[in-house]
Amino acid sequence: MDAVSLGLGAVILLVLLALVFDFMNGFHDAANSIATVVSTGVLKPHHAVVLAAFFNVVAIFVFQLKVATTVGKGIIDPSFVDPHLIFGALVGAIAWNIITWYYGIPSSSSHALIGGLVGAGLAKAGLDPLLWAGIGKTVLFIVIAPTLGFILGGVLWVIVAWLCNGMTPRKVDRWFRRVQLVSCSLYSLGHGGNDAQKTIGIIWLLLIATGYVSQSDAMPPVWVIVVCYLAMGLGTLFGGWRIVKTMGQKITKLRPVGGACAEMSGAFSLFFASSMGVPVSTTHTITGAIVGVGAARGASKVRWGVTGSIIWAWVLTIPASATIAAISWYLGSVLF
Repeated sequence: MDAVSLGLGAVILLVLLALVFDFMNGFHDAANSIATVVSTGVLKPHHAVVLAAFFNVVAIFVFQLKVATTVGKGIIDPSFVDPHLIFGALVGAIAWNIITWYYGIPSSSSHALIGGLVGAGLAKAGLDPLLWAGIGKTVLFIVIAPTLGFILGGVLWVIVAWLCNGMTPRKVDRWFRRVQLVSCSLYSLGHGGNDAQKTIGIIWLLLIATGYVSQSDAMPPVWVIVVCYLAMGLGTLFGGWRIVKTMGQKITKLRPVGGACAEMSGAFSLFFASSMGVPVSTTHTITGAIVGVGAARGASKVRWGVTGSIIWAWVLTIPASATIAAISWYLGSVLF
């Protein structure tokens, strides 16, 4: 087999591996989209995942590819990228997703991927491949995204509580069971729009590095966009049930009104981040919003111990996935 076909074969295998990550991203993060609407009893789990998966895919028609551009051209200098680096990055991200899914920890698939890219880049060439502008705004939004979700969730809860003052709890529940169908759909739209683009970005980066696409191209190939959104939706359809309970009930008890406030706040935060081209964590965003709603009802309504353990998972995600990616890059460069 000649060098060209070998190169094409490696690219095809890495594209498939990236789509595995994309599927797992949807699978792992399905809980982010459906936890509140399932835990409040508004939808049954199998109905919720169908709704979330549908809007994950519909996002292809709504969002510009700013997040994909950041991941594809703004984290690692494409001139340093080769199949071994992409392999290491994807294995690091996938391995961390599997570990956190198994233990029911709502960690960030997005930051696992960023950590994977950084770890493989460091292992290959030290600091030289790293593009600090893109990495910096991604790290900055580790704080901004959940904080924005927290503030918006709390403020929206206070506004809704004031507007619904005097209404019976049954009437409020009846109204917000309907509202939550809209808020869950919007959040799933934001989730698909931000998360599917991360895989688009890494496949785009691979195609640039291997010469199949020019770095000057303003957009990745259409087939990359379509298959990544479909893989994300399919992963969401299968769902990550181990994390639903943590997100929906262990942080704070939610009723439909609280679930709607959290989802609306999370959706706005994701729309904002995607418009800025920042690959944020949908997990961080919805967790911040849920905690904000709970805190607005009273500090005692939040199980801060559970929240603290989730934050520790956030802190560990990038270094842990980076470490796995560095080891995977080394093994890949030796074995393949």
